[in-house]
Amino acid sequence: MPELPEVETYRRFLDDLILHQPITAVEVRDAHVLTTDEDTLRRYLVGRHVTATRRLGKNCFLELDNDTVLALHFGMTGDVGAYRDDPDAPRFTRVALHLADGMRIAFVDPRKFGRIRLAGSVAEYQKLKKIGPDALDITWEQLQAALSKKKTLLKPALLDQRITAGLGNWIVDEVLFQAKINPERLCNTLTQKEFKALHAAIQLVLQTAIQHEATYRHFPASFLIHAREWDDSATPGTDKHRFCPRHPRTEIEKKYVGGRATYYCPKCQPVPATASETPDSSRTSG
Repeated sequence: MPELPEVETYRRFLDDLILHQPITAVEVRDAHVLTTDEDTLRRYLVGRHVTATRRLGKNCFLELDNDTVLALHFGMTGDVGAYRDDPDAPRFTRVALHLADGMRIAFVDPRKFGRIRLAGSVAEYQKLKKIGPDALDITWEQLQAALSKKKTLLKPALLDQRITAGLGNWIVDEVLFQAKINPERLCNTLTQKEFKALHAAIQLVLQTAIQHEATYRHFPASFLIHAREWDDSATPGTDKHRFCPRHPRTEIEKKYVGGRATYYCPKCQPVPATASETPDSSRTSG
């Protein structure tokens, strides 16, 4: 699933290709991904220029010169591509924007869970979808204000896009590992120091992922994701990737928190005394 780092990579790709180019046609190959109907889409897009690209969480926006934005949500398998001739169109291209220079921008989505729609502005879309501040923009004070009174588990709260936009499952696991906080901590038990550490970890993880264009094999060996993916690229030819980078004798464990697969280090992130074992929080290793 495209998370914030992937969508930021898509945005930068689009920024390099589409700005200030007249859109000459909108080719719809599969209307299933459209929330705005084809005729309306063409009426607002054809002949217009994209003046800027923006991102909010996992959503990408093309700002047009008619005070409208085209919102792209990539669902489970969405991506973007570029081509000039029909035979070169990426497989599973659902919609293509034709540009005046002959380039075509493809919205690619094998499973068709992505969506394309028009909105009056990013702010309007954000309000409509009840999306919180972008995870790269939120301050530790905002994070503390949003979470400190909640008597809920921390991991599901961080996945709630109404609190902060863009944090997906593996990202939250990585953030909590870097901050040394257990995913089953109750939000209202975090100290100010821990909220600051949580905020710093969000910045570290997202900036690192964006820097490496979301290619996890290139992430530092100090990242938990290598254990999550059972990927030995950080420690080739060994099983060290299955162990905590800080404590080489401690194996990373897996459990389910809020119904989501969760990886953590039992030594760096000890289980809080108040955490209860439920069907959603059963622990396994490996």
